[in-house]
Amino acid sequence: MQTLPAIVGPTASGKTGLAIALCRRLGGEIVGCDASQIYRGLDIGTGKARADELAGVAHHLVDVVAPAARFDAAAYVAAADAAIADIRARGRLPIICGGTGLYLRALVRGLCAAPPIAPPVRAELYRRIEAGELPALHAELTRVDPVAAARIAPADRQRIERALGVFRTSGRPLSAWQAEHAATPDRLVVRPVAIRWTRDDTWRRIERRVDGMLAAGWLDEVRGLVDAGHGPALRRLKALGYRHLVDVLDGRLDIAEARERTVIETRRYARRQRTWFKKTPGLRWFDGPPDVDAVEAWLRAGLA
Repeated sequence: MQTLPAIVGPTASGKTGLAIALCRRLGGEIVGCDASQIYRGLDIGTGKARADELAGVAHHLVDVVAPAARFDAAAYVAAADAAIADIRARGRLPIICGGTGLYLRALVRGLCAAPPIAPPVRAELYRRIEAGELPALHAELTRVDPVAAARIAPADRQRIERALGVFRTSGRPLSAWQAEHAATPDRLVVRPVAIRWTRDDTWRRIERRVDGMLAAGWLDEVRGLVDAGHGPALRRLKALGYRHLVDVLDGRLDIAEARERTVIETRRYARRQRTWFKKTPGLRWFDGPPDVDAVEAWLRAGLA
């Protein structure tokens, strides 16, 4: 089984730039692992690499679906498998790059055999979540699947919906399905790399990132998406900052407030990502800015 490089870690750490540099050195193509960049039209605010930055390096799994479309870990694995097979067939090296830890884990470990949520169950859970009943749903999950509830934050609507939906559909706790899956072998071997900055540097990089996106026309991007009818989808998506800019367009926030809320949320997200990836087996952290020669040498040692 071929070992694949994986450039992962917190937002604003420089993953894409490192992946592009490594693609040029290793004959690679990027396989995106980002739950927001898969949406068409969400370009500036998700930090998609521009054509001039890629300079001919292929970047797969961006612009896959419309903002209103449903896209989950199962859809990601299917799309990533197809991209990896295509890249390999052309004699190139797939290099995974992104900060969505759940997608990376699903790609490496596979998905447990828990059934899809029945449509009526999904509709009911969605209705209750939209009605502000997420705390009550987390409490219900604590009663029926305490193991899953203990590792799901009370505000994590996607994972609460999944865990409760599986229980209501199958009559069996999601944690039980996951325990069975834990005994299965990995379906893919990766050699993961992450870039580590000091906290102060990380905060500054996040502020510069948000400010740069706003200067590049992020609000106009959101206006175009709203005019195309995607406003409700932007409120539901986890893509950082989009719902705040929708609020600016609707007059509920001014741009300074939206900017501040986006910076704060991005900092929190970066902390969660760092915590998640610390648990990734075999992950090698390189201090930022990374020495590309050192990263390349470490990757080559594991790819040989």
